[in-house]
Amino acid sequence: MSDAMTNLSHLRQWIGRSETLNDEITRAPVRALSAMLDLPETEIPEGMRLPPLWHWLYFLPAHRQSELGPDGHARRGGFLPPVPLQRRMWAGGQFEFHAPLRVGDQVKRVSTIDDVAIKDGRTGRLVFVKVRHELFRGGHTGPAITEFHDIVYREAKRPGDAEPAPTPAQAGAPWQRNVEPDDVLLFHYSAMTFNGHRIHYDRDYVTKVEGYPGLVVHGPLIATLLIWCDARRRAGKLLASSSKLFVPRSTGNRSA
Repeated sequence: MSDAMTNLSHLRQWIGRSETLNDEITRAPVRALSAMLDLPETEIPEGMRLPPLWHWLYFLPAHRQSELGPDGHARRGGFLPPVPLQRRMWAGGQFEFHAPLRVGDQVKRVSTIDDVAIKDGRTGRLVFVKVRHELFRGGHTGPAITEFHDIVYREAKRPGDAEPAPTPAQAGAPWQRNVEPDDVLLFHYSAMTFNGHRIHYDRDYVTKVEGYPGLVVHGPLIATLLIWCDARRRAGKLLASSSKLFVPRSTGNRSA
């Protein structure tokens, strides 16, 4: 195991680092995600409230092709700590929705490394990086959204390692929606969020290099579908917070 892997204090030097990005809530991403969710085509007026979690359509990574690593993500280092583990995934998050974002808003996102923790799991050494994102609407002092984004880094799969069996969804829920995460759906969401991570669309890479049994459904996509299903049930009532939104790993060809 490398020195960087055993030296937690080195990785914790990234705690407190921050970056600031600016973006505009434009119509085109809203139209694209609406189509992916199979919603009826409708006008998107200026000032329309952005549904919860649709802010992930903005502040997209814009790394140059030469800056990408072998997994399709940006190479290690920079804003995020250079964790020397091959596999990385979105592990979950927590949210507070203070005020809605609206089409036409100028928005600033301040991102800060909140914590770096190292643990031992069933599949080996794990590193968790927690990032705090605060989104501010133009002309407003307090954040519209506070998000804690959990990223997990895992060791490369070793010969003979078996992936834990996925936890099946509970049956008989009072409200539910079945979604078939086929290759086209995963491609569309990767394209919409400019997510180059090959585990979502490159079947040879995800099965032969990272050792998963199939394409992996994006954690944010699962979260968006869950929140959208709940929003329809709430009939327009605003969501205030999600104290813990944990999305289990899921491979393709399963309902979400």
